[in-house]
Amino acid sequence: MKIRYRIITGVIFSFVCVAAFGQKAERQRIREGNKLYNAEKFTESEIAYRKGVDVNPRSIEGAYDLGNALYRQQKFPEAVQQYQLVIGQKERLLEEDKQKNTNRLAQVYHNLGNIGMCNAVAHRNAGDIENSNKEYTKSIEAYKQSLRMNPADDETRYNLALAQKMLQNQQNQDQQQDQQQQQQEQQEQQQQQQDDQKEQKTQDEAQSNEQMSQDNAKQMLDAFLQDEKDTQEKVRKAQEKKQEQRRSDKQW
Repeated sequence: MKIRYRIITGVIFSFVCVAAFGQKAERQRIREGNKLYNAEKFTESEIAYRKGVDVNPRSIEGAYDLGNALYRQQKFPEAVQQYQLVIGQKERLLEEDKQKNTNRLAQVYHNLGNIGMCNAVAHRNAGDIENSNKEYTKSIEAYKQSLRMNPADDETRYNLALAQKMLQNQQNQDQQQDQQQQQQEQQEQQQQQQDDQKEQKTQDEAQSNEQMSQDNAKQMLDAFLQDEKDTQEKVRKAQEKKQEQRRSDKQW
């Protein structure tokens, strides 16, 4: 029993040593990343932070610092992924160190709001108004969350007001464009109806003229036939009269 106990104790001690070594390596990489980040060497700090995260993939501090380095390089999709990892541990962070981690979470939400604003502008410039509105909405919600964590942050409050104003302006423009489009469609429909009416009138006049032409032609033909008939009747009567005169002459 004593031997087995010693073996088990040795195994546990080995795990403790490995864990301690990992934490030391993680802290070392994060400290290195912090120095580079403070020197505004964001690409180099990203590399250092990633090495720390590789040692401990569940490191919240590493995810937070890596997210900030990615954010400063405008690698927004990757930064969002890291920030979401931090938010996913929100309850645990507040339990461990409420004051420190409240400020961290406030900054995370603030940066997410800024990312939403950048994405909204990019979508708007590309003509994708629907997704632009969605990004403004995400940005507004992120700023609100940040202010819940840090109500004294005037920069976040200003950004929130700006995002709300930009969304409202864009929605007003969308509404005006919709109204203008509806008016244009109504005008086009009215113009089409007028064109259809003119075309129908022209067709009716053409059919009427054609009918009149047909009627005139028939009248002319009937008159010609009647004249021809009258002429033939006159010729017949003249011939009959001439024959009667010949018979009368013979009797004499």
